[in-house]
Amino acid sequence: MARLYHVPLSPFCRKVRLSLAEKKVEVELVEERYWEEDADFMRRNPAGKVPVLKIDNVTMAESVAICEYIEETRPTPALMPKDPVARQEVRRLVGWFDDKFHREVTSKLLYERVNKKVMGQGYPDSGNVKAGAKAIKYHLDYMTWLLDHRRWLAGDVMTLADFAAASHLSALDYISDVDWNRSEVVKDWYAKIKSRPAFRSILADQVPGFPPPRHYNDLDF
Repeated sequence: MARLYHVPLSPFCRKVRLSLAEKKVEVELVEERYWEEDADFMRRNPAGKVPVLKIDNVTMAESVAICEYIEETRPTPALMPKDPVARQEVRRLVGWFDDKFHREVTSKLLYERVNKKVMGQGYPDSGNVKAGAKAIKYHLDYMTWLLDHRRWLAGDVMTLADFAAASHLSALDYISDVDWNRSEVVKDWYAKIKSRPAFRSILADQVPGFPPPRHYNDLDF
């Protein structure tokens, strides 16, 4: 069985979990306090970050590299299109959420509200929280524009781009930081994503000291 070293609310870990679950790969989840820089963990990934996946007798790090390995070794069901132009659009949007969205929103909201407390790094920076709350509106509007022109974020079929976006939004939804009333089309898209069997283990996550809102695991909001 595969083994994933992860943190429950990490969007990067969630993206890997969704990819594995969608392809019905059984995985043992090992929660890792990576900030403590345990020697065993640092040997698995000298960068000191999660996720780290052990699969096929190989230990690998970095969520994008992991997801592409999963896609190449377990191509069904496909999460990357065959057409090169369509593939670059998926990669562009994965990069959008894992870089721009993460930097402007996730790191400003989730990390300030949750990670700092869990890691014992003090209190939230109110300036960062305000900046994240403002930035997420822009990103939700951009998603609305995409979904007004496509069935899914990157095109007519669900791809890794949808899982990347849903991973960030689901982590933020755990702490009630997503205004689902801002966009009906984004809300409908997320309802479709979180209704998938692959999402079940994510909706069951619990972080001590941070109970999720009632709607978090409600498939009908």
